[in-house]
Amino acid sequence: MKLKDRVALVTGSARGIGRAVALRLAQEGASVGIMDLKGTEETAQEFSSMGHKAVPLHADVTRYEEVASAVEKLVEAFGKVDILVNNAGIIVRGHVLDLSLEEWRKVIDVNLHGTFHCCKAVLPYMVKQNYGRIVNITSIAGKVGDITAAPAYGTSKGAVNTLTKSLARQLADYGITVNAVAPHAIETDMSAQWTPEQRKAVIDAIPLKRLGKPEEVAEAVVFLVSEGASFITGEILDVNGGYLMD
Repeated sequence: MKLKDRVALVTGSARGIGRAVALRLAQEGASVGIMDLKGTEETAQEFSSMGHKAVPLHADVTRYEEVASAVEKLVEAFGKVDILVNNAGIIVRGHVLDLSLEEWRKVIDVNLHGTFHCCKAVLPYMVKQNYGRIVNITSIAGKVGDITAAPAYGTSKGAVNTLTKSLARQLADYGITVNAVAPHAIETDMSAQWTPEQRKAVIDAIPLKRLGKPEEVAEAVVFLVSEGASFITGEILDVNGGYLMD
């Protein structure tokens, strides 16, 4: 197992991409902290029933005190934290003329500030042990802008891409790598709401002619936190079926 004896924290991991990531990390031998606003107990119990080590952590990523407390609980349970996957995020769709200031601030608060809060909370532990792996889940929207008809979302993800590179440079001396995975067109609760016409339009624009699976995003994360990626930092890895090639 690639991640035997490692301890991972995955935010937004009670469902969707976050859950798939947490499960793959656990399958590779990591002990996992399931952080989310709801569903953490059930997810942790499900993982435990599969023979994996998991602990539920309820926290709102926009509240630093809650995040720091959750990280402390994870360290109390497993003794350390080696891996952080920042997956928690929200999206508000619509034209900028219709976007309220409250909606803008909420998206930025969760997607950007929440990511920074989690990094800030785990870094003292990673610096002390001179080892860490951080992966931020961003989006194709962070590279090309309004592809998702959600200006706040794209802005927040673009900012996280920049944060990823900034942290990668500043933390390299401490044995910490920081990378991002930028998915597009993944089978999730969100894509399940598309009309048949919307689904066809998305698939037609993808060279591989299908949607991606959460498990495929998870595989990219597993690679970036494994020893096989020890010389990779500051990378934004696209998982989009060839939709964007840069």
